[in-house]
Amino acid sequence: MSVIRLLAPHRVPPHALAEALVLPLLLLAIAWWVNPADPLFAWASFPWPVLGPLLIALRYGPMLGVIGVIALLAGWLALVASVPLEAATPQLYFLGTLVLVMIGGEFTSVWRSRIRRAETRARYVQERLDQLTRQHYLLRVSHDRLEQDLISRPVSMRDALTGLRELAMAGDGLSGAEAVLKLLAQFCQIERAAIHPLAADGSPQPSPAGRLGAPFTLVADDPLIRAADAGDGLCHVASDALPDDHGSQYLVVSRLRDLRGTDHGLLVVEAMPFFALNADTLQVLNLLAGYYADSLASRDIVRPVLAVAPRCPPGFALELQRMWHVTRDSGLPGAIVALTYASRPVLDDLPLQWHRLQRTLDVTWHTREGTREALLVLMPLSGPAAIEGYLERLDAWLTQHLDAPPGEFGIALHAYRLDTTPAPALLGTLLEDCHVRPAVQPVGPVA
Repeated sequence: MSVIRLLAPHRVPPHALAEALVLPLLLLAIAWWVNPADPLFAWASFPWPVLGPLLIALRYGPMLGVIGVIALLAGWLALVASVPLEAATPQLYFLGTLVLVMIGGEFTSVWRSRIRRAETRARYVQERLDQLTRQHYLLRVSHDRLEQDLISRPVSMRDALTGLRELAMAGDGLSGAEAVLKLLAQFCQIERAAIHPLAADGSPQPSPAGRLGAPFTLVADDPLIRAADAGDGLCHVASDALPDDHGSQYLVVSRLRDLRGTDHGLLVVEAMPFFALNADTLQVLNLLAGYYADSLASRDIVRPVLAVAPRCPPGFALELQRMWHVTRDSGLPGAIVALTYASRPVLDDLPLQWHRLQRTLDVTWHTREGTREALLVLMPLSGPAAIEGYLERLDAWLTQHLDAPPGEFGIALHAYRLDTTPAPALLGTLLEDCHVRPAVQPVGPVA
């Protein structure tokens, strides 16, 4: 094998060297048997023994072709030594054979290199095709999953919060529990769940206030219910707070806890798709449950805001407290944008025109103190990019509406992001910056 690798660097079959030695000798023997007087056919119309080394060169390359020429020469010398022949050794014959074999071998090497490059290129293209096929399959599966999610969850987060806001205004207590469950089914893909009111001692009552799907019996001492009560209000079947063999028959349990920490009910989810039980869905479910619980305690929740701003509409105060609670617990962004200016006749229609620019989920408030007026808009689920875009659109609209830059009319824009600062304190700071806050003492933050 080492000799073959030395003589023929490219990979050749193990029998190649044997063919290079045997085939020229075999053709020489046949030629001697056919024409003993001229075995090389040097004086014939065609030198047939040359085909042996040439075929070897065309098949395996120039090096083995040269070995074939050497084998033919060695056979001829052996034949001359053993059988008396009148012909001398034709030197030009073997030189021409060597040149012909080298040309054929070079042709073989060139086309072998081209074929090798073509095969390498074909393998690369095949690998890329396989990779693209796999990516296309994954993309198709992802598209199907996304299509199924959009079919089963045809509402956005803003639509869900708007729906919850309307449900909270529709009645008292847990009267809208079934409507809330239907909304959760659309957005969180729950299939079987119930909302149970709480007794005076905080334990869930057996009879649900609302049910989704087939009825099921509430097990008050279920490990998931106990874990949700002892924890932050929400627990799921894969929670680290549960032992591996907990044996709970529920998937998710969430207490309807408002931003003050008061529980108003218990949400129990018994069935939902496997792929829907993920961190994003649990975060959304916790958000919507807390948002709904805040609506149930709206009167007590808005009291600290009204103490700072008595003229604040209850709807604006409630939404401000709820969005501050959502930002604090879930990390979802929110902001307040204020437009302040001095009263003048040319700006009398500004509040009406400004209200038309607001989005569905935004909550607005027009207030004044003396000659100063302020237009406030609460923008839930709005990050820095959304705030910047809104301010640019508002500035462009004011410039077009007034035929002049807003600064020429004394109009100023303020933007405040909801953060860890309690909502009453944030609103008080905003009203002071806008110079429209009455002289009242603020209260402490909500617990």
